[in-house]
Amino acid sequence: MKLLVVYYSMYGHIYQMARSIMEGARSVEGVQVELRRVPETLPREVIEKMGATATIDAQKEVPVCTIDELGEADAIIFGTPTRFGNMCGQMKQFLDAAGQLWMRGALVGKAGSVFASSNTQHGGQESTILSCHIVLLHLGMVVVGLPYSFQGQMSIDRIIGCSPYGASTVAGPDGSRTPNEIDLAGARYQGEHVAKIARKLAG
Repeated sequence: MKLLVVYYSMYGHIYQMARSIMEGARSVEGVQVELRRVPETLPREVIEKMGATATIDAQKEVPVCTIDELGEADAIIFGTPTRFGNMCGQMKQFLDAAGQLWMRGALVGKAGSVFASSNTQHGGQESTILSCHIVLLHLGMVVVGLPYSFQGQMSIDRIIGCSPYGASTVAGPDGSRTPNEIDLAGARYQGEHVAKIARKLAG
């Protein structure tokens, strides 16, 4: 069974979360996990002005995803930073090209899940994940979240990400805050949870 983790990460937060998602999914026997990034849409000079050159370049070893690869997967977990309470433009443009998969019903009945990051604790993590769910439902996917059996999301003693909709992290207004152990544990749990459900759906 093939599980695909497809993400976009400008400053590296989603990339870190994606690696934890993969770790969790790979713990499930019989699941092959592959990491893919969506195509960049910003010119190099814009990325340089945004101070993201180093983190973008550090991800060059990750292959760029194609639309056809989505149809070949048994499950897909998407990762996106928040842009005004919604997915980033790079992810939106990529998914907008999935019309042929929709017409063929290529993703119907397959597990789909989402994780996210935002600059602030109330910066739209949940709305971003939920708006991504709308796309997955249109494609016919079985939406999988992060159940409360991952009890780390119940913590109230510090700033954390994660919700029943999916794992998430808070990057901070200047992007200097990295995912903490609860955020990464939530991502691992989500990866394992999606892989187990996808295996049942495929079996």
